[in-house]
Amino acid sequence: MDLYPLKFKPILKERLWGGTKLKDVLGKPIESDITGESWELSGVPGDISEVSNGVLAGTSLEELMAVKGEELLGKSVVDRFGNEFPILVKFIDAKQDLSIQLHPNDDLARERHNSFGKTEMWYIMDADPGGKLILGFNKNVDKGEYIQSLEEGTLLDLMNYEEVSEGDTFFINTGRIHAIGAGVMLAEIQQTSDITYRVYDFDRRDKNGNLRELHTGLAVDAIDYEKKDDFKVEYPHNKDVVNTMVDCPYFKTNFLDLDKKLHQDLSKRDSFTIYMCVGGEATITNDWGSAPIKRGETVLVAATSGAVDINTHGAKFLEVTI
Repeated sequence: MDLYPLKFKPILKERLWGGTKLKDVLGKPIESDITGESWELSGVPGDISEVSNGVLAGTSLEELMAVKGEELLGKSVVDRFGNEFPILVKFIDAKQDLSIQLHPNDDLARERHNSFGKTEMWYIMDADPGGKLILGFNKNVDKGEYIQSLEEGTLLDLMNYEEVSEGDTFFINTGRIHAIGAGVMLAEIQQTSDITYRVYDFDRRDKNGNLRELHTGLAVDAIDYEKKDDFKVEYPHNKDVVNTMVDCPYFKTNFLDLDKKLHQDLSKRDSFTIYMCVGGEATITNDWGSAPIKRGETVLVAATSGAVDINTHGAKFLEVTI
């Protein structure tokens, strides 16, 4: 079983707040007008990714890990995470504002849900004029003030708003209250977890007329109430080299802005590598084969790949490892 660069079928998710950019801009095979998420590479139970290219087409990520665990993931990754794929990567299109939410840390998520927490990062791919994110509070608050704002319907007055444009990048620690605003399309990299505490949803109703569930009680003890300004990631944009964006305990992300072929030595990485294409097109090649990739597509390269060549005349990537 040669582990050539692997592509996967997108797992498409309809959302109340979703739109059509994943189809119109990224070319995803979508008929719905409310598709909010394309899960590009997922080990979440019930949403396991499936290979779409080459002789392994139709093979699930779970099956690959069972047969080729250390070769695919890297020994250090298997030692740490066992048979669980530790990263979930997505493209997200918010036609409407997402609910205001947060995610618990590892300890709380393990205790309450037998799950990982959810540390994540966002790379803005497209934003309508005035497109914004909510990231944390605009001042230090305490639990009592927060609860009072929910009761009085004034939570939005406590939120910190960030206007965004293409290329802006944000790191969201667990406990940080946040939301993607209307008109924003982004790439998301996160721990493998689908644990979300929704605290405010603009009083919207689903297609059946029901208000969506809020998780007020669970959220109160999971929120970081301190005002912080450490969420925006400043990173170099040097051409044709590897630019470090985020290096945290759960994932490492680099930015590649390529105008020509890049040869990468991966022999000391001991981790799989994910390439999310956020601009242009290229071909990714290792010892066992190659895969074309364009904006809105994702490729997984096995840990045993000693090197890769990225052949392009113009492409941008988020490169993700453990």
